[in-house]
Amino acid sequence: MHDAAPAVDIPRLTRHTAGRVLAAVLVCGAAVLLFAVHVRPLGYLPLVLGVALGLVVDKRLGKDLALIALGQVIISTISLKADLSNVGMLKFTVALGLAVVVPTLISSRVFHDDKIHFPVRTGRRWDRWQALYLVAVAIAAYLILPAYFLGSGVWRNWPDLDGAGDIARLFVGVNAVGIWDELFFICVVLALLRPHFPFWLANLLQATVFVSFLWELGYREWGPLLTIPFALIQGWIFRRTASLSYVVAVHLLFDLIVFLVLVHAHDPSLFDIFLTGGS
Repeated sequence: MHDAAPAVDIPRLTRHTAGRVLAAVLVCGAAVLLFAVHVRPLGYLPLVLGVALGLVVDKRLGKDLALIALGQVIISTISLKADLSNVGMLKFTVALGLAVVVPTLISSRVFHDDKIHFPVRTGRRWDRWQALYLVAVAIAAYLILPAYFLGSGVWRNWPDLDGAGDIARLFVGVNAVGIWDELFFICVVLALLRPHFPFWLANLLQATVFVSFLWELGYREWGPLLTIPFALIQGWIFRRTASLSYVVAVHLLFDLIVFLVLVHAHDPSLFDIFLTGGS
């Protein structure tokens, strides 16, 4: 006679749990309205409702959602359309910088939490799989990104390049935003969500904000087919490595190809090194 199989404890979706999830979905889903659909001020409504609901069902969750909402509000004060002018780059620097600094300071100095941190020096060497993954990213980016940017025409979402000065500005801008992406979406948004939800759900929520931001930035057409898995994988890699320097390295390697493709798209005589692409 066989023993009965042990009972599996499957947590029920209680009102409390449903309220917590709904609050986070409202706050992170607001990014779709604020950045992808660009419906303002309507997009601020789910931010307010999500934070309020979060405070009702779980005060600590509500505080963390408020920080995520605050970051989104700060970002929304500027247009995310690529702008290589002095004023445009200054606006990006101030707004995106504050979106990271303000929630971080409030979390540590006001709420006395240590959820947000930026682990650059982990004291561990990169494993072989990490090195191989960087190679894989470079190959995938080299093959896929020209087909995406040139084939879909989304390269036109970036401004014209007038000489070496604009090319240098584009290089700085692409890489600076790439670094910021990991600081905000991984080290702030994901970090604030992880203590409250299973990792898979927290990662999906941060990816929603991440991809919405990238859509307004210019990654449109079939761009989400690239940006959604990229955002999810970056979150997973950070969980596995706990290394900001590694996820930034991955992102900057990807963005190097983005930069080369954008320059080539604006001036086909430059960086004519790609095998894939469209007319």
